[in-house]
Amino acid sequence: MTQRLPLFPLGTVLFPGVLLPLHVFEDRYRALVRDLIAGPEAERAFGVVAIREGREVGADGVHALYDVGCLAQLHQVEAYDDGRFDLVTAGSRRFRVESLLDPQDHRPYLQAEVEFLDEPVGAGSDSLARGVGTVFRAYRSVLTGGGGAQAGEDLPEDPTMLSYLVAAASVLDRSDKQALLAQPDTASRLRYELAILRRETTLLRLLPSVPAVELTRTAVSHN
Repeated sequence: MTQRLPLFPLGTVLFPGVLLPLHVFEDRYRALVRDLIAGPEAERAFGVVAIREGREVGADGVHALYDVGCLAQLHQVEAYDDGRFDLVTAGSRRFRVESLLDPQDHRPYLQAEVEFLDEPVGAGSDSLARGVGTVFRAYRSVLTGGGGAQAGEDLPEDPTMLSYLVAAASVLDRSDKQALLAQPDTASRLRYELAILRRETTLLRLLPSVPAVELTRTAVSHN
């Protein structure tokens, strides 16, 4: 079954369980926030879909979207006198876009018919999760010059939660992050992460210097 969902295209990939702050200033997304806060609290959610081609800002900025996105639950809203909003949202459930709906006069933002996706675990996820945890700690240590995730730092024991945390916390291209989001099950995502983190760790060790620690932090997204 499909469900109609307002969409918020972004130049980033949102994962289940991950916080996403947003600064909203475009008129169409101001309208989206007003519609959300006017409705029941339990229904204050919208779909975040990464932009495949184009940019976030401007009426004609988005040319193509990826087809798998993540539901963002609205947790905090700060309204400004000039109509802007600061939001705190959290990723919830994955979905696949089945069809896009044209904006309407009273709802100028993009909407879509979406199908929510299951979260199968897949075979071998526990052993894969242990391997990913080890490789991720090594990757973060190299990335931050020894200041990242260390051997004694706790990571989620649940393989699915771990897979999404690692996907969100790794400094990767948007296409790689999107591929992780769209994996059919947790085991496939963990297997992909093992390969990509080993690759990235090797590349980082070959570089004359590593990226600044600030690159590992999640920035506020502007619409």
